[in-house]
Amino acid sequence: MTRGMISEVLKTIDQHKTFVITSHARPDGDAIGSLLAASQILRGLGKEVEAVLSDPVPIIYRPLPFSDTVLHAAEVNGRYDAAIILECDSIQRTGLRGVDRDGRVLINIDHHASAKPFASINWIDRNACATAQMIFELAKAAGAKVTPEIATCLYTAVLTDTGSFCFQGTNEHTFALAQDLVKAGADPARIAQKVYFANPESKMRLLGAALSTLRRQGDLVWMFVSQAHMKECGAMPEDCEGLANYALSIVDVEVAIFFRELTDGRYRVSLRSKGDVDVSKIAAQFGGGGHQCASGCSLEGPLSVAGERIIAQIEGHRRSLPA
Repeated sequence: MTRGMISEVLKTIDQHKTFVITSHARPDGDAIGSLLAASQILRGLGKEVEAVLSDPVPIIYRPLPFSDTVLHAAEVNGRYDAAIILECDSIQRTGLRGVDRDGRVLINIDHHASAKPFASINWIDRNACATAQMIFELAKAAGAKVTPEIATCLYTAVLTDTGSFCFQGTNEHTFALAQDLVKAGADPARIAQKVYFANPESKMRLLGAALSTLRRQGDLVWMFVSQAHMKECGAMPEDCEGLANYALSIVDVEVAIFFRELTDGRYRVSLRSKGDVDVSKIAAQFGGGGHQCASGCSLEGPLSVAGERIIAQIEGHRRSLPA
C-alpha cells in the first residue's frame, strides 16, 4: 500500500511544475522539519516551490537549514499547479486561506491517528513514526539526494515527534531511520543540544508558573498557564510547547493535561500519555487530534468546565478499555 501511494504521489509531482507546501498552524518540530526537507527535495527535482505557514517558524527551529525560506502569511497567493499539505486532517488545519484556490491538485501526506483523506491524493501512513519518515521514503523513491542539511531537518522532526524516542510506536524501524539520517549527515548530539538546550528564559519562567498550578488525581495530572502568566513571564505561545511533558515525567503518572488560556477565553489543551490511554481519541472528541501519546484540542472556558470535560472523557475512555 505504501509503495503504491508513494508511486502515486511521485507521479503527481512529476506532472506538475509549481508547488506550494504547507503544514498546520502552531507548527511543531515534525511540521517544520518535514516542510523544510520536502521543499528542498522538490527543488532538487527541478520544481518551483514556495513553503508557506500561517504561523512563524518557532524560534527553537529557526537555526534549521532553509528556515529563512519559509513565508509567513495568512493566505496562499500565486499561481501554483499543486499544493502539498503535511500532517493536517483538513485544509482548515493549515490556518491558510486559498490553499485549494483555482481547483489546484492537493496532496495530503500525514501519519497521525486522526488523519483524514480530504485531498486529491491522500498518502496516510499511521505506522510511520513521523511525517519526516514519509518524506525520507519519498526522497529515496524519487532518487533524490538527501544532503546533510535535509538530513538535519528530518532528524530534528523524528527526534521531536517521537518524544526523544520515548513515545509508543518507537521501534527498530525508527532507529533504522535515525541511523540512515545520521549516515546522510545529521549530527544527533548537535541537533539535540539545539532543540533541548536552547530554550529562552521566558519558557523556563513559564514552566515554573505552570508547575505551581500542578494538580493530581491518581495517575492523572494537570496544570495551566493564564494570560497573566504569559504576560508576567514575557512568554510567547511557542514557549508552551513541551511543557506537558514535565508533568508526565512524574513517577506513576499515566496522563498529563496542560491548559493554555487564549486571548478569547478559550483554552488550548495539550494531552500526553505514557501509552495506556490513547489521547488522540480524547482530543478527537473535541475536534482535535494527533498521536496516541501526544495530542491536542481547544475548549471553551472557564477552566473548571474545560477541565471537567477533558477528565470525564479520559475516565470514560478508560472504562471502555478491555480489562
